[in-house]
Amino acid sequence: MADPRGFLTIARRTAGYRPVLARVADHRDQALPPDPGLAGSQAARCMDCGVPFCTSGCPLGNLIPDWNELVRTGRWREASDRLHATNNFPELTGKLCPAPCEASCVLALNDDPVTIKAIELAIVDRAFAEGWVRPQPAAAATGRSVAVIGSGPAGLAAAQQLTRAGHEVTVFERDDAPGGLLRYGIPDFKLEKQLVDRRLEQMMAEGTRFETGVDVGAALDPIELRALFDAVVLATGAQRHRDLDVPGRDLDGVELAMPYLTGRNRAVAGRPAGDAASAAGRRVVVLGGGDTSADCLGNALREGAAEVHEVAHGEMPPREHDPQQTWPAWPRVLRSHPVHQEGGSRHWRFETVAIEGDGRVQRVRGQDGSTIDAELVLVAIGFSGVEPDPVYPGLEVRIEDGRVRGTPDDVFAAGDCVLGADLIVTAIADGRRAARDAERRLAARSTEPSGRWRRQSSVSQASGVPSRRPSSSASCSSSSQL
Repeated sequence: MADPRGFLTIARRTAGYRPVLARVADHRDQALPPDPGLAGSQAARCMDCGVPFCTSGCPLGNLIPDWNELVRTGRWREASDRLHATNNFPELTGKLCPAPCEASCVLALNDDPVTIKAIELAIVDRAFAEGWVRPQPAAAATGRSVAVIGSGPAGLAAAQQLTRAGHEVTVFERDDAPGGLLRYGIPDFKLEKQLVDRRLEQMMAEGTRFETGVDVGAALDPIELRALFDAVVLATGAQRHRDLDVPGRDLDGVELAMPYLTGRNRAVAGRPAGDAASAAGRRVVVLGGGDTSADCLGNALREGAAEVHEVAHGEMPPREHDPQQTWPAWPRVLRSHPVHQEGGSRHWRFETVAIEGDGRVQRVRGQDGSTIDAELVLVAIGFSGVEPDPVYPGLEVRIEDGRVRGTPDDVFAAGDCVLGADLIVTAIADGRRAARDAERRLAARSTEPSGRWRRQSSVSQASGVPSRRPSSSASCSSSSQL
């Protein structure tokens, strides 16, 4: 059982972040490494509630009280097994998830919640360091083949689950390296790419194939793809930007956020960034108040922007919330990212009514007549659904309100293309759900597989991930079932 007095005697504490001046000078992880000793003491704050609301608050249903207790008692390998039983990529959620589980923690009713996210990260960090995370190839092949379109968290989760079930899985990615937004959307200071590459290597050793630089719907006919595979999992994301319809939107220097972030990620990785905008030396205004705008802020600061303003049109959320009114739901409260400690300024109740300039942007005007000088404006006001793409009609997929709302019986959709722009933890959970659905469909079929994807190229060497074939000596160390 849990330490009955842990939550009374131990205060919430995390490892924290690197010094500001050090971290803005590079693109390395902002956070300090997980501290196993700290994780052990913090796990003792878990009350092992009779009804673990943290588990129900997590889209993956993570067995949080179980691995908290295992960490508290020093049984780290068992904690890793329990963590991986529900989550394919806990190091990614440990870095990127906003932790709805912590908002659902019973301790949050009258105290600071357990540091669930930090403990999760400490477990998986220890598991990799000790060599406990190994490939888990299937015991036997089913003879069935599955194509996964998209290599973001939903696509990767579905691919790993289906590969481990014995199916021949090929993941198609239109970019030059796998990972989706994990690769080119999330800045390195939040997610260093070696963490993504490490999992890709595990997946390739298990037998998953990756085909990069293949745009299904453009370079590859979806009808042909569907004929070649017994099932298709569609995990294309929801990257259609919400745009700004105001005078001056077409001025030079007004850019959408995601192309800017993609360009910066490519530059940091040493890859060509094309004509992506640069914030170096410029006065930057970021329109938006969410994760994407914070990512733009952090990148602009690291580029050496002259000044950066993050502008939101709504009211500033309350700094404190009443858990008696919101718990266990996700509360509306002012959330600050580590980049907000690094520089720039935040503005609230600034509704942009015009962008002004003489051919190139010079200022942003608000509804009250006030202005902010700008040489680069980044529009980060969210996403409205899937992008127009021939892959959807080609696969006979029905799109309504920017989301996938219907598929044929051999096509399964997962992640943001179904849910809209959402959390990484939700995408992984939905990828696992799609894999279960596909597995049931494949198990029910009595006909022979319709074909195989036999292209010989594997992951692009430009990705930095070595091409690997499944190893017959690879062993299984943790359970992750469909």
